[in-house]
Amino acid sequence: MFPIRDHNPSRRTPYVTYTLLIANIAVWLWSAAAITDDNALNWFYYNYALIPARLSGGEGLAGLVTSMFLHAGFLHLAGNMLFLFIFGDNIEDRMGHLTFAVFYACCGIAAGLAQVVTDPSSPVPTVGASGAIAGVMGGYLLLFPRARVDIILILIVFFKIFPVPAWLMLGLWFAMQAFGGLGPQGDGGVAYWAHIGGFVAGIILTVPLWLRLGGLTFWRATDGEPQNPPMTYMDGSSRIPIVRRKR
Repeated sequence: MFPIRDHNPSRRTPYVTYTLLIANIAVWLWSAAAITDDNALNWFYYNYALIPARLSGGEGLAGLVTSMFLHAGFLHLAGNMLFLFIFGDNIEDRMGHLTFAVFYACCGIAAGLAQVVTDPSSPVPTVGASGAIAGVMGGYLLLFPRARVDIILILIVFFKIFPVPAWLMLGLWFAMQAFGGLGPQGDGGVAYWAHIGGFVAGIILTVPLWLRLGGLTFWRATDGEPQNPPMTYMDGSSRIPIVRRKR
């Protein structure tokens, strides 16, 4: 089960989200073409991945940032970029381009620190944008808890696409990370605590925006759903369409 799109149109072009998508894809393509043996790969990860043991010893600080642009394989990259593409544009739309860029970086750094704190002596490199993207998902949950997200459910020989509210999809995702983080360490090579740390950081860092929008009043006014963007009519005017929901 994973999301494929949301029903939450943006009001402006998400330049930062697109730039992050391009940067992550470009780094992966370059590394896949340029790194041709295990020695080169080990050197690359040692210098640019996040290694908790190195950071605990006061080294490899830059890995908190550079690791966000590294991925262990095509599926790892594709999954992260799909989540960023679905949820990033709406958070950037609400925060603005520069604020969103800072927010994304802070969530990624918080995610890396959470992974280090929970396993400070680990020599295993941590790579991926998922910690920062988890922060984006946390912010999305706070601002748009009832936005509709289409998910695809695959059961062996058949699949079905159906919409669910964002709070359900993101809540289940977070519960899976918490279950994995509290289970056997290193299970499946997933940095669960980075995901947890990024998600929590995303919620916390989005609280000031949520309060400026009205907090609980904002939730009541929007019913936790995206607000409809202005529609342009043939006479050139722009108006907010009125949508009545079936109860």
